Amino acid sequence: MNQDYQNCIEEDEIDLRELWVTITKNKFKIILFSFFVTTITIIYTLSIPNSYKSSVLLAPQEQSKPSLGGLASLAGLAGINIGGSNADTTSLLKATLQDYGFNEMLIKKYNLTDKISPKAMRKNMVFALGYSGIYDAIHSKQKEDNKTEDEKIYDTYKVLQKIISINKDKKTGLITLSATTQDRFLSKKLVDIYLKELTSAVRNREMKDTNKKIEYYKNELSNTSDITLKTQISNLIATLMQKKVLSQANEYYNVSKVTDATVPYIKDKAKPKRALIVIVAFITSIILAIFGVFFLKFLKDEKENIKATKT
Repeated sequence: MNQDYQNCIEEDEIDLRELWVTITKNKFKIILFSFFVTTITIIYTLSIPNSYKSSVLLAPQEQSKPSLGGLASLAGLAGINIGGSNADTTSLLKATLQDYGFNEMLIKKYNLTDKISPKAMRKNMVFALGYSGIYDAIHSKQKEDNKTEDEKIYDTYKVLQKIISINKDKKTGLITLSATTQDRFLSKKLVDIYLKELTSAVRNREMKDTNKKIEYYKNELSNTSDITLKTQISNLIATLMQKKVLSQANEYYNVSKVTDATVPYIKDKAKPKRALIVIVAFITSIILAIFGVFFLKFLKDEKENIKATKT
Protein backbone atom coordinates (compact mmCIF):
# COMPACT_ATOMS: atom_id res chain seq x y z
CA MET A 1 0.00 0.00 0.00
CA ASN A 2 2.86 2.36 0.87
CA GLN A 3 4.44 1.57 -2.49
CA ASP A 4 1.24 2.49 -4.34
CA TYR A 5 1.00 5.71 -2.35
CA GLN A 6 4.63 6.54 -3.22
CA ASN A 7 3.95 5.88 -6.91
CA CYS A 8 0.97 8.25 -6.84
CA ILE A 9 3.11 10.98 -5.30
CA GLU A 10 5.82 10.45 -7.91
CA GLU A 11 3.24 10.55 -10.72
CA ASP A 12 1.81 13.81 -9.34
CA GLU A 13 5.29 15.29 -9.12
CA ILE A 14 5.99 14.27 -12.70
CA ASP A 15 2.67 15.82 -13.84
CA LEU A 16 3.39 19.09 -12.06
CA ARG A 17 6.89 19.16 -13.49
CA GLU A 18 5.54 18.58 -16.98
CA LEU A 19 3.03 21.36 -16.54
CA TRP A 20 5.74 23.75 -15.48
CA VAL A 21 7.93 22.71 -18.41
CA THR A 22 5.02 23.32 -20.79
CA ILE A 23 4.52 26.81 -19.37
CA THR A 24 8.20 27.73 -19.56
CA LYS A 25 8.48 26.46 -23.13
CA ASN A 26 5.54 28.63 -24.18
CA LYS A 27 6.24 31.60 -21.95
CA PHE A 28 6.78 33.96 -24.87
CA LYS A 29 3.42 32.98 -26.37
CA ILE A 30 1.77 33.58 -23.01
CA ILE A 31 3.50 36.94 -22.61
CA LEU A 32 2.62 37.97 -26.17
CA PHE A 33 -1.05 37.04 -25.77
CA SER A 34 -1.30 38.80 -22.41
CA PHE A 35 0.42 41.89 -23.85
CA PHE A 36 -1.97 41.95 -26.79
CA VAL A 37 -5.12 41.63 -24.63
CA THR A 38 -3.88 44.19 -22.10
CA THR A 39 -3.02 46.66 -24.87
CA ILE A 40 -6.47 46.29 -26.43
CA THR A 41 -8.03 46.78 -23.00
CA ILE A 42 -6.01 49.95 -22.40
CA ILE A 43 -7.11 51.32 -25.77
CA TYR A 44 -10.71 50.42 -24.94
CA THR A 45 -10.63 52.13 -21.53
CA LEU A 46 -9.08 55.24 -23.06
CA SER A 47 -11.95 55.39 -25.54
CA ILE A 48 -14.56 55.55 -22.75
CA PRO A 49 -15.36 59.05 -21.47
CA ASN A 50 -15.76 59.64 -17.74
CA SER A 51 -19.21 59.32 -16.21
CA TYR A 52 -20.29 61.70 -13.46
CA LYS A 53 -22.88 61.26 -10.73
CA SER A 54 -24.95 64.08 -9.26
CA SER A 55 -27.23 63.44 -6.28
CA VAL A 56 -29.72 65.16 -4.02
CA LEU A 57 -30.38 63.93 -0.47
CA LEU A 58 -34.02 64.02 0.64
CA ALA A 59 -35.74 63.61 4.00
CA PRO A 60 -39.27 62.13 3.95
CA GLN A 61 -41.82 64.39 5.63
CA GLU A 62 -44.23 62.71 8.02
CA GLN A 63 -47.70 64.22 7.92
CA SER A 64 -49.21 64.60 11.37
CA LYS A 65 -52.56 62.92 11.96
CA PRO A 66 -55.19 65.11 13.60
CA SER A 67 -57.14 63.82 16.57
CA LEU A 68 -60.55 62.91 15.18
CA GLY A 69 -62.01 60.60 17.77
CA GLY A 70 -64.80 58.52 16.25
CA LEU A 71 -64.12 60.08 12.87
CA ALA A 72 -61.04 57.92 12.44
CA SER A 73 -63.18 54.78 12.63
CA LEU A 74 -65.68 56.24 10.21
CA ALA A 75 -62.94 57.19 7.76
CA GLY A 76 -61.40 53.74 8.09
CA LEU A 77 -64.70 52.06 7.27
CA ALA A 78 -65.06 54.38 4.29
CA GLY A 79 -61.60 53.48 3.04
CA ILE A 80 -60.16 56.96 3.53
CA ASN A 81 -56.71 57.79 4.79
CA ILE A 82 -57.23 61.14 6.52
CA GLY A 83 -53.75 61.43 8.00
CA GLY A 84 -51.66 61.30 4.83
CA SER A 85 -50.52 58.53 2.58
CA ASN A 86 -49.65 55.19 4.17
CA ALA A 87 -47.49 54.31 1.20
CA ASP A 88 -43.74 54.66 1.66
CA THR A 89 -42.45 57.83 -0.03
CA THR A 90 -39.54 55.98 -1.62
CA SER A 91 -41.90 53.37 -3.08
CA LEU A 92 -44.14 56.07 -4.54
CA LEU A 93 -41.18 57.85 -6.13
CA LYS A 94 -39.75 54.60 -7.53
CA ALA A 95 -43.11 53.52 -8.93
CA THR A 96 -43.52 56.89 -10.64
CA LEU A 97 -39.96 56.77 -11.96
CA GLN A 98 -40.64 53.42 -13.63
CA ASP A 99 -43.95 54.56 -15.14
CA TYR A 100 -43.62 54.77 -18.92
CA GLY A 101 -46.35 57.40 -19.31
CA PHE A 102 -44.65 59.69 -16.80
CA ASN A 103 -41.27 59.34 -18.54
CA GLU A 104 -42.83 59.84 -21.96
CA MET A 105 -44.24 63.17 -20.76
CA LEU A 106 -40.84 64.24 -19.43
CA ILE A 107 -39.01 63.18 -22.58
CA LYS A 108 -41.31 65.31 -24.73
CA LYS A 109 -41.46 68.23 -22.30
CA TYR A 110 -37.69 68.57 -21.82
CA ASN A 111 -36.56 67.09 -25.17
CA LEU A 112 -34.51 64.47 -23.32
CA THR A 113 -33.94 62.33 -26.42
CA ASP A 114 -31.60 64.97 -27.79
CA LYS A 115 -30.14 65.96 -24.41
CA ILE A 116 -28.89 62.47 -23.51
CA SER A 117 -27.55 61.68 -26.99
CA PRO A 118 -23.75 61.23 -27.31
CA LYS A 119 -23.69 64.09 -29.81
CA ALA A 120 -25.24 66.52 -27.34
CA MET A 121 -23.01 65.37 -24.46
CA ARG A 122 -19.81 65.34 -26.54
CA LYS A 123 -18.85 68.95 -25.78
CA ASN A 124 -18.74 68.25 -22.03
CA MET A 125 -17.17 64.78 -22.12
CA VAL A 126 -13.92 64.25 -20.22
CA PHE A 127 -11.38 61.61 -21.27
CA ALA A 128 -8.39 60.02 -19.58
CA LEU A 129 -5.22 62.00 -20.23
CA GLY A 130 -7.41 64.49 -22.11
CA TYR A 131 -7.21 62.37 -25.27
CA SER A 132 -10.43 61.79 -27.21
CA GLY A 133 -8.97 60.63 -30.53
CA ILE A 134 -9.95 56.98 -30.06
CA TYR A 135 -13.55 57.88 -29.14
CA ASP A 136 -13.86 60.27 -32.07
CA ALA A 137 -12.46 57.68 -34.48
CA ILE A 138 -14.94 55.05 -33.31
CA HIS A 139 -17.94 57.40 -33.39
CA SER A 140 -16.95 59.44 -36.46
CA LYS A 141 -19.20 57.42 -38.74
CA GLN A 142 -22.56 57.14 -37.05
CA LYS A 143 -25.42 55.51 -38.88
CA GLU A 144 -28.42 57.63 -39.73
CA ASP A 145 -31.23 57.13 -37.24
CA ASN A 146 -34.34 55.98 -39.09
CA LYS A 147 -36.39 55.10 -36.03
CA THR A 148 -39.92 56.38 -35.53
CA GLU A 149 -40.72 58.94 -32.84
CA ASP A 150 -42.25 56.26 -30.60
CA GLU A 151 -39.15 54.07 -30.95
CA LYS A 152 -36.90 56.98 -30.03
CA ILE A 153 -38.99 57.76 -26.96
CA TYR A 154 -38.93 54.13 -25.85
CA ASP A 155 -35.15 53.90 -26.32
CA THR A 156 -34.74 57.13 -24.34
CA TYR A 157 -36.96 55.72 -21.60
CA LYS A 158 -34.77 52.59 -21.33
CA VAL A 159 -31.61 54.71 -21.14
CA LEU A 160 -33.11 56.98 -18.47
CA GLN A 161 -33.99 53.95 -16.34
CA LYS A 162 -30.25 53.22 -16.16
CA ILE A 163 -29.27 56.86 -15.62
CA ILE A 164 -31.71 57.81 -12.84
CA SER A 165 -31.79 55.94 -9.54
CA ILE A 166 -33.61 56.28 -6.21
CA ASN A 167 -32.26 54.62 -3.06
CA LYS A 168 -33.20 54.73 0.60
CA ASP A 169 -30.76 54.42 3.48
CA LYS A 170 -32.28 51.85 5.84
CA LYS A 171 -30.48 53.29 8.88
CA THR A 172 -31.25 57.00 8.43
CA GLY A 173 -34.37 56.76 6.24
CA LEU A 174 -32.92 59.41 3.92
CA ILE A 175 -33.62 59.13 0.18
CA THR A 176 -31.00 59.66 -2.53
CA LEU A 177 -32.07 60.67 -6.03
CA SER A 178 -29.14 60.53 -8.44
CA ALA A 179 -28.27 60.69 -12.13
CA THR A 180 -25.11 59.37 -13.82
CA THR A 181 -24.16 60.54 -17.33
CA GLN A 182 -21.06 61.34 -19.36
CA ASP A 183 -21.97 65.05 -19.13
CA ARG A 184 -21.51 66.26 -15.55
CA PHE A 185 -23.69 69.32 -16.17
CA LEU A 186 -26.49 67.16 -17.56
CA SER A 187 -26.33 64.88 -14.50
CA LYS A 188 -27.20 67.79 -12.24
CA LYS A 189 -29.89 69.04 -14.61
CA LEU A 190 -31.58 65.62 -14.74
CA VAL A 191 -31.64 65.37 -10.94
CA ASP A 192 -33.36 68.77 -10.70
CA ILE A 193 -35.87 67.84 -13.41
CA TYR A 194 -36.77 64.48 -11.91
CA LEU A 195 -36.99 65.80 -8.35
CA LYS A 196 -39.45 68.48 -9.42
CA GLU A 197 -41.52 66.29 -11.73
CA LEU A 198 -41.58 63.16 -9.54
CA THR A 199 -42.83 65.00 -6.46
CA SER A 200 -45.32 66.95 -8.57
CA ALA A 201 -46.66 63.74 -10.11
CA VAL A 202 -47.10 62.11 -6.69
CA ARG A 203 -48.76 65.28 -5.34
CA ASN A 204 -51.14 65.55 -8.30
CA ARG A 205 -52.10 61.88 -8.05
CA GLU A 206 -52.91 62.10 -4.35
CA MET A 207 -54.69 65.45 -4.69
CA LYS A 208 -56.82 64.04 -7.51
CA ASP A 209 -57.85 61.20 -5.21
CA THR A 210 -58.51 63.67 -2.37
CA ASN A 211 -60.68 65.86 -4.59
CA LYS A 212 -62.80 62.89 -5.58
CA LYS A 213 -63.35 62.03 -1.93
CA ILE A 214 -64.29 65.62 -1.10
CA GLU A 215 -66.82 65.76 -3.91
CA TYR A 216 -68.31 62.45 -2.85
CA TYR A 217 -68.73 63.47 0.79
CA LYS A 218 -70.13 66.87 -0.16
CA ASN A 219 -72.77 65.04 -2.12
CA GLU A 220 -73.47 62.73 0.83
CA LEU A 221 -73.65 65.74 3.14
CA SER A 222 -76.37 67.36 1.05
CA ASN A 223 -78.39 64.13 0.94
CA THR A 224 -78.40 63.28 4.67
CA SER A 225 -80.68 64.75 7.31
CA ASP A 226 -79.03 63.15 10.35
CA ILE A 227 -77.41 65.93 12.39
CA THR A 228 -74.76 63.68 13.93
CA LEU A 229 -73.79 62.23 10.56
CA LYS A 230 -73.74 65.72 9.03
CA THR A 231 -71.31 66.85 11.72
CA GLN A 232 -69.01 63.87 11.18
CA ILE A 233 -69.02 64.21 7.39
CA SER A 234 -68.39 67.98 7.69
CA ASN A 235 -65.40 67.31 9.93
CA LEU A 236 -64.14 64.69 7.50
CA ILE A 237 -64.41 67.11 4.58
CA ALA A 238 -62.57 69.75 6.64
CA THR A 239 -59.78 67.24 7.31
CA LEU A 240 -59.44 66.43 3.62
CA MET A 241 -59.36 70.14 2.81
CA GLN A 242 -56.63 70.55 5.42
CA LYS A 243 -54.69 67.81 3.70
CA LYS A 244 -54.94 69.72 0.41
CA VAL A 245 -53.65 72.90 2.01
CA LEU A 246 -50.78 71.15 3.76
CA SER A 247 -49.74 69.47 0.50
CA GLN A 248 -48.93 72.89 -0.92
CA ALA A 249 -46.84 73.97 2.10
CA ASN A 250 -43.60 72.37 0.89
CA GLU A 251 -41.85 72.91 -2.43
CA TYR A 252 -41.57 69.15 -2.88
CA TYR A 253 -44.40 66.88 -1.83
CA ASN A 254 -43.67 64.61 1.14
CA VAL A 255 -39.91 65.32 1.04
CA SER A 256 -37.52 68.13 1.86
CA LYS A 257 -33.99 68.71 0.64
CA VAL A 258 -31.12 67.88 2.94
CA THR A 259 -28.47 68.68 0.31
CA ASP A 260 -28.73 70.24 -3.13
CA ALA A 261 -27.64 68.56 -6.35
CA THR A 262 -24.35 69.99 -7.62
CA VAL A 263 -22.26 69.71 -10.77
CA PRO A 264 -19.62 67.04 -9.99
CA TYR A 265 -15.99 68.12 -9.86
CA ILE A 266 -14.19 67.25 -13.09
CA LYS A 267 -11.86 64.79 -11.32
CA ASP A 268 -14.63 63.18 -9.29
CA LYS A 269 -15.73 60.58 -11.86
CA ALA A 270 -18.11 57.74 -10.99
CA LYS A 271 -16.77 55.41 -13.68
CA PRO A 272 -15.06 53.78 -15.52
CA LYS A 273 -12.60 52.18 -13.11
CA ARG A 274 -9.85 52.01 -15.75
CA ALA A 275 -7.09 50.62 -13.52
CA LEU A 276 -9.36 47.85 -12.24
CA ILE A 277 -10.48 46.95 -15.77
CA VAL A 278 -6.88 46.70 -17.00
CA ILE A 279 -5.75 44.62 -13.99
CA VAL A 280 -8.65 42.18 -14.42
CA ALA A 281 -7.97 41.92 -18.16
CA PHE A 282 -4.26 41.28 -17.52
CA ILE A 283 -4.89 38.49 -15.00
CA THR A 284 -7.62 36.94 -17.14
CA SER A 285 -5.41 37.00 -20.24
CA ILE A 286 -2.63 35.12 -18.42
CA ILE A 287 -5.09 32.46 -17.23
CA LEU A 288 -6.56 32.09 -20.73
CA ALA A 289 -3.12 31.94 -22.31
CA ILE A 290 -1.96 29.17 -19.95
CA PHE A 291 -5.18 27.25 -20.54
CA GLY A 292 -4.71 27.66 -24.30
CA VAL A 293 -1.16 26.35 -24.13
CA PHE A 294 -2.27 23.26 -22.21
CA PHE A 295 -5.14 22.69 -24.60
CA LEU A 296 -2.89 22.90 -27.66
CA LYS A 297 -0.43 20.52 -26.03
CA PHE A 298 -3.27 18.12 -25.32
CA LEU A 299 -4.36 18.21 -28.98
CA LYS A 300 -0.77 17.67 -30.10
CA ASP A 301 -0.32 14.67 -27.77
CA GLU A 302 -3.60 13.19 -28.99
CA LYS A 303 -2.47 13.42 -32.61
CA GLU A 304 0.84 11.77 -31.78
CA ASN A 305 -0.95 8.96 -29.92
CA ILE A 306 -3.25 8.39 -32.90
CA LYS A 307 -0.29 8.20 -35.26
CA ALA A 308 1.52 5.81 -32.90
CA THR A 309 -1.46 3.47 -32.73
CA LYS A 310 -1.81 3.43 -36.51
CA THR A 311 1.82 2.54 -37.03
